[in-house]
Amino acid sequence: MDRRDFLRNAGVALAAAAVASRSLDSMAQSPLFGAKKLKLAMVGTGHRGGRMWGSAVQADYGDIVEFVGLCDINPGRLEHVAKYIGVGKDCKLYTDFDKMLKEVKPDMLIVTTVDSTHDEFIIKGLNAGCNIITEKPMTTDEKKCQAILDAERKSGKKVIVTFNYRYSPHRQKIYELLNEGRIGEVTSVDFHWYLNTSHGADYFRRWHRLREKSGSLWVHKASHHFDLLGWWLNSEPESVYALGALDFYGKNGNMRSTSCRACPHKKECNFYFDITKNEYLYNLYCRNEQYDGYLRDGCVFKEDINIFDKMAATIKYANGVQVAYSLTSYSPYEGYRIAFNGTKGRLEAWIKEDKAVLDREQGYDELTLYTNFGGTEKFRIPQAEGHGGGDVRLKDKIFRYPNAEDRYKQAASSRDGAMAILTGVAARTSIDTGKIVRIADLIDVQPKAIRI
Repeated sequence: MDRRDFLRNAGVALAAAAVASRSLDSMAQSPLFGAKKLKLAMVGTGHRGGRMWGSAVQADYGDIVEFVGLCDINPGRLEHVAKYIGVGKDCKLYTDFDKMLKEVKPDMLIVTTVDSTHDEFIIKGLNAGCNIITEKPMTTDEKKCQAILDAERKSGKKVIVTFNYRYSPHRQKIYELLNEGRIGEVTSVDFHWYLNTSHGADYFRRWHRLREKSGSLWVHKASHHFDLLGWWLNSEPESVYALGALDFYGKNGNMRSTSCRACPHKKECNFYFDITKNEYLYNLYCRNEQYDGYLRDGCVFKEDINIFDKMAATIKYANGVQVAYSLTSYSPYEGYRIAFNGTKGRLEAWIKEDKAVLDREQGYDELTLYTNFGGTEKFRIPQAEGHGGGDVRLKDKIFRYPNAEDRYKQAASSRDGAMAILTGVAARTSIDTGKIVRIADLIDVQPKAIRI
């Protein structure tokens, strides 16, 4: 059997399995029902930890989980988030992570710290016998990635990477159409992501602006996109060649300050961000600056910014698919354009993610399927809040229905997390060296042509 026949048959089998699978509601529910609550601990009490993995989890899953420990290096922010989440009286607060693990002995550890520190907490959590929920990216370089994979293998515990984009309905529809073989065998993909001058600029205000903390947007942001590609294509990246530059933010500005609050250019700067008007961010960050000096409203033109603001890559997947990818962080609008080219047709979408745009338009995302020598078919998928509707579905799978059959293969493992960040690491390394970088040269995991 040649490669095309093998891939085609695998796609048919996958589609058949999806049709035969049962719904979440009819599956066996969480083993936590009728048992003790799952003991949760969380390290990192910033915005993402406090809201998505804190207050939302407490409100929606408090009947089956309980927070037993929270940890952060900033004691003021720690106490604020504990009150914001509404944790019970038995939840203890720590600035010493090792002490928290030893004393509260959680079943599951949620890691929502600065990206470059994920590996430390994941590995210590695994060694303490915890299953791990980690925000993406799983980590920021190949050495830390290898250490996490090694620790997981040794511990026998599980690392869950929170790729919520997989769970959004319109991205799930793309997965369905591709795996049903509607455009035949996929041969190439055009994928271009646009961050606007609000969301995009915010990465350059925060700690993400430093490569040593975020791994650059190749890792922190684009790992979301690379995970989608691997999931959609049912394959893993083999090699990457990339270009990138810092052409807009950082040293390119003609005026700057330490932060927006301290800036003398407030009236003339288009990027002035008045954090005092955002009660949540102001109370979380500004009222606790004295503990660690972190400025949430940092200047987007700081000269220490060392990440790229424009990026492009050519990615070859192990199944032969070629991808042209780009990210622009200073676009006038937010969203992405994607097109899958296949042997029988083309599937494409122009997804707009600006809230202002969503409010003006009809409230759905549209996919268009073109068939060679045939017609055109359109699919309209209702829009939803929370990363396209993915947040709640992701957390339901983790907490409410962990044993439900994963019919669309949306649950992401440490291997998925590794392949997503390694694509970005390879791109970053390619820019540094000017060479094509092979994923197999980075860690001991060999990319698979087909992920079964």
